Formats: sequence, structure tokens, C-alpha cells
Amino acid sequence: MAIKRPLRLLLVLILIAATGVVGGVVALRMVLEPQLPDVEALRDVRLQVPLRVYTHEGKLIAEFGEKRRIPVTIEQVPPTLIQAFLAAEDDRFYAHPGVDYQGLLRAGFELLRTGEKRQGGSTITMQVARNFFLSREKTYLRKLNEILLALKIERRLSKAEILELYLNKIYLGQRAYGVGAAAQIFYGKQLEELTLAEMATIAGLPKAPSRDNPVTNPERARERRNYVLGRMHQLGLIDDDTLAEARAAQETATLHDLPVEVEAPYVAEMVRQEMIDRHGDAAYTDGFNVHTTLRAGHQQQANRALRLALVEYDLRHGYRGPEQRPAEGESPPSLATIPTLGGLLPARVTALDETSISVEIKDHGPGLIESEGWEWAQPYLSENRRGKKPTTPDQVVAVGDLVRVRLDDEERWWLTQLPAIEGAMVALRPDDGAITALVGGFDFRHSKFNRAVQAQRQPGSGFKPVIYSAALEHGFTTASLINDAPVVFDDPSLETTWRPENYSGKFFGPTRLRLALTKSRNLVSIRLLQAIGVDFAVDYAARFGLDTSRLPRNLSLALGSGALTPLEMATIYAIRSHRGWHRSTAGAQRT
Repeated sequence: MAIKRPLRLLLVLILIAATGVVGGVVALRMVLEPQLPDVEALRDVRLQVPLRVYTHEGKLIAEFGEKRRIPVTIEQVPPTLIQAFLAAEDDRFYAHPGVDYQGLLRAGFELLRTGEKRQGGSTITMQVARNFFLSREKTYLRKLNEILLALKIERRLSKAEILELYLNKIYLGQRAYGVGAAAQIFYGKQLEELTLAEMATIAGLPKAPSRDNPVTNPERARERRNYVLGRMHQLGLIDDDTLAEARAAQETATLHDLPVEVEAPYVAEMVRQEMIDRHGDAAYTDGFNVHTTLRAGHQQQANRALRLALVEYDLRHGYRGPEQRPAEGESPPSLATIPTLGGLLPARVTALDETSISVEIKDHGPGLIESEGWEWAQPYLSENRRGKKPTTPDQVVAVGDLVRVRLDDEERWWLTQLPAIEGAMVALRPDDGAITALVGGFDFRHSKFNRAVQAQRQPGSGFKPVIYSAALEHGFTTASLINDAPVVFDDPSLETTWRPENYSGKFFGPTRLRLALTKSRNLVSIRLLQAIGVDFAVDYAARFGLDTSRLPRNLSLALGSGALTPLEMATIYAIRSHRGWHRSTAGAQRT
């Protein structure tokens, strides 16, 4: 009897304490739950997906965005990969209601035992709640909100929907968010191409994506991978032989960016700026795929043609010497830190003999430049002068010099140099004005200034077709006669008296417009502009989409003294080519 009374008292105290705890939890839930976000938003969630730029054919040009993500549906995720994640993160995922009370009890026991929050007890559903709605701070209030949200999510979404959100949202290192991006970045593969060992490596990353990174810490990644494989074996998901084979696999992860299929960085930057102007920072996160009018073949040929022309022009003016010559006792920089520009490879001179130059070439190893590859290198003296032709390699370079080399079609190495000049190239389709190729310089990494759209230069005689088109609009015909004779202008808008001449220095008298344009006669062009009026010509030029504020309001306009970009000049000729002109009995008409 004496024993039963204290026992009853203890039971009453336990009941009161339990009632208090339950009441407290209920009260806290009534306070917190109305403040929780609406989980229905998860049904229409917008994952942060980078901006991608493509050619007309759908070949990748560039990707912009802090987070790399390739969204996938749950049906696209291999079952084995799902099993690996569940084994590593939440093996009771399909059994619990969003909160695994066994896991929470283990975490609570660990807290009581050590006084430290070593285990969070988070389920995959709780991780979804945290990743989409909460911060990662380790506080009891955040954990309680996480639990309540997880329960709420489980009531609204199916297990498959929760898994799909988790597998697309989770951070896995190297800016990879989601399993699709991780497979591409670490292994350069689609999900269905991954091996079991690779799946286990990826599944092991959510706990500590930086520490367990297979690129930066392969040993730690291997340990974590083998733990995941062990858990899969314990759960009966793989057999002994499969476990042994996967654990024995070498870790092969390396960084793989999405393969850029067409080199068009100047166009990519134009697209990026346009998308930022339209959408702000959302351009980097809302998954825009921009398909340009570029044609892959045209762009590749434009890159090659411009680079070849610039290099050949530059080399004809002589050799300016090595790119870098280390001072005595100075250690030269590693070739790995020096970029390849415009296909010209950095190389270090390692030895010289009477006829050849031995070099160590970035990404190629040893190479030999025979006499035909360096004999061209007459020293550059000035724009129009070169020094004597070298007879021995030591007159051109020294051991230790950093130089540039290229490989020709016959597999021979040639000494070369980065051109000191720049250029641009634009190709338009006359039918609709679509840009099929655009190159803004020798190499975007060398200079980001886009000369195709930013370099304003005087077009010279290239502008004359605009003047002649305006004259046809004004009533002239291709048979109209204009006198090709000396003239002197005392124009107040010009600094001095102007005496223009033809390029040949000769004068040909009355000349029909069609011949004057063919021969690019300066004096006919000037008199023609004088006849139709400068204002009329400038207003007509606006029809080509030109910024007329950059066109002079004087007769020098006839000789192309305005400031236009290569793209604007290409546009003029594309429009003229598309529209054409013909002569009728009433005069020239636009067709």
C-alpha cells in the first residue's frame, strides 16, 4: 500500500508533465502554423535555371548564371539513384509522415549525451521545407518551423512530388543544384549514363558538398561514397558482388561544363545585355533559352576567316619579339596559367640549334619549329619597315622566352604572335536581315570590346550607295549625267577651303550615275549630294536604321565622313540587296 501511493503520485506527475508538453506543443503550433508559408506554392515552383544562348540549329553558345541546374522529372531519375539518396539521407522516407520521430529521438539523445547538436534528424521532406522556405541557421525555432512545414507539405504533396523537388533543389557542390547538373558537372553524363559508384558519390554530397567534393577532395568523397554503398547493402538494395565492384571503382570525377558547341562570345554577350535590360537579374535565374539567328557553320567560318586575316596581315609587318622574356634568375609563369587566344598556343622556348627552335607547348608537350616556321620573322621597325631576314634562331628568340605557336595543315609548328591590330566581321541574310555570323574581335578573352557593334569608323566610299539611293528617290536615274570636274567648296561648316579629288587624280567630265558609282568617282558623288541636298540625304539614310546624329550635315557626307559600325554598314547593303532598284519611265522606284 505504501509502495502504490508514491507510484500513483509519480504517474500523476508524468501525466501532468506530458499534458503540459502536449499542450505547449499544441499552443506553439497554433501560434506558428498560421505564420508558415503556403506550401501550394511548391506546385508552381520556379527553380533557378541559368540563361542559355543557342544558335539557330540549337547548338549551345553560352550559359550565364550563378546556379547550374538541369531540371528533371522524377520519371527521368534512375530508381537506383533514388535508392542511393534514400539510403544516405532518409531510408524511412516512404514510411514516415514527413517527420521521422525515430530520427528526432536519436538526435535528441545525442544532444543530451554530448551537449552538442551533432545530428539534425531531418527527413528529405524537412530538407525540402528548409531549402524552399527557411534558412539554414541551427535554432530550435527554425527546427520547429521545419517540422510543422514538413507535416504540412506531406498533407499537400505526394511522395513523388516531394522527391522531385528535393532532387532538383539540393546543392551538390561546384555550383551544381540538383542531380541533373551534378551528373553533367562531375561526370559529363546524363543521369541514365551514371554508374552505381557515381550515383553513390552524388548521393553522398548533400551532407557536406564542399568537404565531400569528388573534384577537390577525392579521398573524402570515396569514403562518403563507400558509406552510401554500405547503407544500400544493409537495406538489401544491392548484393555482395555489386557492393564490392562499386567500392573498387576509381573516382573519376572532373569538372565538366556544358559543352559550348559554337564559339560566339560576342553574340552571347549581346544577348546577355539585352536579356538583363528586359528582365533584370531574373534573366540569370528564370531558365530563359535564347535561340539566335546565328548559323553554326557561318559562325565557325567567320571566326576562322577573321583570325587568319588578322594574323597574316600582322605577320607581314614583321616580328615584334617574344611575348615575355623572364629576367635573369626569375622563374617563368606556368604555361597552364596563360590562355590560348585565337587558336594561338602559348609555348616556352627550351632549346635552340642552328636551324630549329625547341619549345614546350601548352596542352601539347614538346614541339619543334623548323626553319620555315621562323625565317619569316624579320624584326618590326615601323608600320612600313622591317629589319633583315634572320639566318639563325637565336636572332629571333632566346631560351626561356614565352612565344606563340600554331600548327598548320601539314602538322608543322610555326612561330607566330598575337596581332597588334583588331577587326570585326558580320554576315547578314538579305531576305530578312538575320545575323548569321558576327565576330567582334580576334578573341573575346583578349578584348571584350565588340567592334562589330561598338567601333564607329568612317565608312568612306562604302557609304556612296546610300547617297546614290537617295538620288534615285529624289528623281535621278542611273543614266543621269553629272559633271566629273574640279570643284572648290568654301563651306562654313568646314575648317578650310575644300578641294576634293578623285582617287586617280584625274577628271572625266560628264558621267552617268551608274558608271560614277561603279568607278567610285568622288566629285560626282559630291555634286550629286549637293544637287539633292544634305538634309534630304540624311533623312533618307535614316530609312536604313542609322543614327543620323553621327552623320555630318555637310558635303563630306558624300565621301563617307560619318561614323558607322560594321553592323550598320552590313545592314545598309543587306537592305539594298533585298530591296534592289529598277528604272521605270517615271524614274527610279523602290521595289
